[in-house]
Amino acid sequence: MSPKYSSTHFCFWIVALFFLLWNLVGVLSFFTHTFISDASLAALPENERALYTQYPLWTTIVFGAAVFYGFTSALGLLMKKKWARIAASISFITVLIQMIHNVFYTDSIAVYGIIEAITMPVLVVVFSLLLLLYTNRGVKKGWLN
Repeated sequence: MSPKYSSTHFCFWIVALFFLLWNLVGVLSFFTHTFISDASLAALPENERALYTQYPLWTTIVFGAAVFYGFTSALGLLMKKKWARIAASISFITVLIQMIHNVFYTDSIAVYGIIEAITMPVLVVVFSLLLLLYTNRGVKKGWLN
């Protein structure tokens, strides 16, 4: 008798890989933002340098949690693990906290303009929500165990 393998639709793997790559970009962004060199910071325009001072330590911690839980969730999705939903939930909550702070409690709109200042935060929130919804669907459909 040959072993029975559960087949997963090809689209599942495409979506899971997309979320992994998206969250890898988030991890890279976290390291770039958190460990910016003095030379790179000095090369920024004055208003962007001032914006960097508006981020208290707790926002860096929340940023890290958002991207690392998102990346972990995407990995869990690829491994077809149910715990990916928990990681996606934590990531989504921390993304919301981070983006609310970025848009409403810093001068990002004054520095970048309304369109540029809200485009990426909206994309991040939407993709984080989609990851959460997809992991929920995966659990309900039995794709994740």
